[in-house]
Amino acid sequence: MVICLSKITKKISILYIVRQKSDFVTSKMKKIVSLFKINLKIENTMINRKICRRDFLRMLAAATAATTIAPSVINATNTNSEVPYPTPLPAKKMPLWKGFNLLNKFNPDWQTPFEEKDFEIMAEWGFNFARIPLSYWCWSKEDDWYNVNEKILDEIDHVVELGKQYKIHVNLNFHRAPGYCINPPHGKTNLFEDEEPLKACEYHWRMFAERYKSYSSKYLSFNLINEAPSIEDEKYERVARRLIKAIRDVSPKRTIIVDGLDVGNRPLMALTDVDNIIQSGRGYQPMLISHYEANWVYGNGPMYFPKDKLSWPLNENGKIYDKEWLRQTLKHNWMPWIEAGGNVHIGEFGCHNRTPHDVALAWLKDQFDLFEENGWGWSLWNLYGSFGVLDSDRRDVKYDNYKGHKLDRRMMELLMRYK
Repeated sequence: MVICLSKITKKISILYIVRQKSDFVTSKMKKIVSLFKINLKIENTMINRKICRRDFLRMLAAATAATTIAPSVINATNTNSEVPYPTPLPAKKMPLWKGFNLLNKFNPDWQTPFEEKDFEIMAEWGFNFARIPLSYWCWSKEDDWYNVNEKILDEIDHVVELGKQYKIHVNLNFHRAPGYCINPPHGKTNLFEDEEPLKACEYHWRMFAERYKSYSSKYLSFNLINEAPSIEDEKYERVARRLIKAIRDVSPKRTIIVDGLDVGNRPLMALTDVDNIIQSGRGYQPMLISHYEANWVYGNGPMYFPKDKLSWPLNENGKIYDKEWLRQTLKHNWMPWIEAGGNVHIGEFGCHNRTPHDVALAWLKDQFDLFEENGWGWSLWNLYGSFGVLDSDRRDVKYDNYKGHKLDRRMMELLMRYK
């Protein structure tokens, strides 16, 4: 049997990843994994020393002779990646950050300056992380990417300084970047297809890197984009590497957070060779619980499911969603990255205010248990608002007055148990 390394490694890589996602761990699968590991050793050898084609083919022949693979197994799956994943770097333990998303610059139509009292509250409660989802439309324009409003950038300077003052790590995220946003309205260009928006995005991240290069990664990290779409890995890798380079050319030690593919639910495995990065996941599953009656969610699920049948655990037409389902979903999504020595942070999770409060709290408790079980930090969407612990406007909550805000004390006490 003639075997092409690029094709077989492509197929073996995905089989290696999914081996813990199902019960299909047969003797054939174990042989595939064995060959995959041998191929990795070959690749490592090629990287660490020059090797001639003849020696390489001899090594490959030895590897393939060691394992016989049924064609039906090789063809059982596929992946977008045309090359094997890069050799992982040694695992590096990252800080355990826990906190909130602050939405002051999330939308240019209702942007506000950042306020010190928000950091006072987070520090008083003992949290150490603030994710700042930014729309570049707050300081620039789609039809003039290279024109920036210094007044708005000064306000972002202020939130970075507040984080340092209150010992709360600030994570700046491009929630809307040139050429991409998960939310409408969608722009005229595509960050993952077109060169011009990518150049503009590089420009803005380079500008931020220069602006904040004096701040240690202890106080500040950058989150490239928010919730990458469901696209080919290669397209996202191209964008991610270009943006990482734009930042690291100016600020070589900057910690960078990379949101996962499929709206933050699957790691970009091609980045295993990049130092000092964290991949960011989401904790919104199942959407029927987290986004119940959310008016921006389309379809018949969260909008129209009978409220008297909404519960946690949830039975949706015979399908059971519970803590074990959550555990297996997270494991399925993130185990490949963890096994490669990668770090995970849950950049967003939370529960909409139309989900009954008792259901929301039961679901949140299971989420917190699993984040703690995996050693992951998290940031609740959001501090204030319909998913938040303050001013959430839930109909079934008796609020406490807290510094002029309506405090959901039961939710706050739940968060405090896991901080």
